[in-house]
Amino acid sequence: MAQYVNRFNTFERVLHWTVALSFFILVFTGLGLFAHSFFEYFDFFGGPQQGILFHKWAGIIFFVSSVLLFVSNVKETCRFDKDDVTWITKGGGYLSRKEQQIPQGKYNAGQKLFGLFSFAATLVMGATGLVIWNPAAMDRGLTQFSLMFHGLFFVLFMMGAVVHIYLGSIGNPGTLEGMLWGQVRKVWAKKHHIKWFKEVSGD
Repeated sequence: MAQYVNRFNTFERVLHWTVALSFFILVFTGLGLFAHSFFEYFDFFGGPQQGILFHKWAGIIFFVSSVLLFVSNVKETCRFDKDDVTWITKGGGYLSRKEQQIPQGKYNAGQKLFGLFSFAATLVMGATGLVIWNPAAMDRGLTQFSLMFHGLFFVLFMMGAVVHIYLGSIGNPGTLEGMLWGQVRKVWAKKHHIKWFKEVSGD
């Protein structure tokens, strides 16, 4: 296994997939609440009442696991340097025809920004979700405000997740290996996260 380097431990991977699984449950149950045209999605969960129940409990799991995921990576996520600024200004090199290798740490600037957005969105959706958990017990104005922001961040979260999933899989071959098996190829690490690779390998 000399060509591989450890990237994520078991705890990190389990936490990540817990967030992912609960997120997708929230998406499919949330679509039924978001628009009447998706109401039939509740059939996958045994009907509207069961679907709403799945949504509520998946929301709790998602909130707790997302907060834990952010806290466990807070130092890396909130640390930006000049290389990160370069990455942002150049769009990670994705918009250039020429291959650009911008030195990055364990997470690139795009992943850090998505991590910060995800944490902020989780807090907003958690707070608004708590309000609309039992709307009859809340002020009508507050409930309508919460429904609006819950729906808005649902759409934003979906857009961010689509980009995240693409870039974490077929958009960057080799990336998914780290979250599946805990290890990535050294060639991949040197190409995408050279500063992190130097730290963990001692090179």
